[in-house]
Amino acid sequence: MIPVLAIVGPTASGKSSFAVKVADLLGGEVISADSMQIYKYMDIGTAKVTKEEMCGVVHHLIDVLEPDDECNVSRFVTLAQNAIEDVFARGKLPVICGGTGLYIDSLLKGAAFEDNSCDEQYREKLRAIAEEKGAEHLHSMLCKVDSTAAENIHFNNVKRVIRALEFYHVTGKSITIQRENTANSKYNTFIIGMQRDRELLYSNIDRRVDIMVEQGLFDEVESLLKKGYNSSLNSMQAIGYREVIWYFKGKCTYDEAIRLIKRNSRRYAKRQITWFGANKDIHWVNPDDKMAVSDILRNAEEFKKGLC
Repeated sequence: MIPVLAIVGPTASGKSSFAVKVADLLGGEVISADSMQIYKYMDIGTAKVTKEEMCGVVHHLIDVLEPDDECNVSRFVTLAQNAIEDVFARGKLPVICGGTGLYIDSLLKGAAFEDNSCDEQYREKLRAIAEEKGAEHLHSMLCKVDSTAAENIHFNNVKRVIRALEFYHVTGKSITIQRENTANSKYNTFIIGMQRDRELLYSNIDRRVDIMVEQGLFDEVESLLKKGYNSSLNSMQAIGYREVIWYFKGKCTYDEAIRLIKRNSRRYAKRQITWFGANKDIHWVNPDDKMAVSDILRNAEEFKKGLC
């Protein structure tokens, strides 16, 4: 089995820098599991790792797709699997890094996907319902057919709500079976989770948003729109981008947009914590605790030695 080490956790928890440290120590290469950093031109709002921050460590699945390309779970898993096999074939340790829990679980647990469970016409109908009646109404539709999925998907995550409803419409089954009906994973994994005090994490998020604004987040979004990328694209609905677009459309003030980015980022972090908290295989560590970090790195090194 291929050894794979993963660094997971909520936004602004220090995943990227920790992954670089681990990859450098263990002779690995980083494979991004971030649903937004996979897109080109979206650097500031995604807190995309810079060349300087990579410190010479090779990174994969960053700047791979155009913002108008569709990236779903199935496509990510295919891209990530190819990257893992390439990294391992060259004698390197694959190091997954990201906070998109569904992507990571689907990759590492070998979830089975039904690529034929699509109905574009029905999907468009659901989008129209969301626009006309709101996200909460759409979410209530999901509650009626798949209460488990509804509990795990926030009503504001319209894209995932639509996908769950579409899956049920086409297959007559709950989308939750995708996660339950898993194939045997071909990876032997060691997962490290970034764990920080909640208030400190939220403070980090607020500070990161301020830095994004200083670095030119509003200019970045404006540039994407001028390139012709429609504001309705899934990529442009990412936190940080949609709020700035609201400002450009006159739906909120400049200061209100920044406040909303901070609030929505904190809410997203909370959902990430809940998601990863359910995984009993994660070894949690506070990246500011030098002794704990030393111990976890030693465990990661032993993991590699036992498999390579």
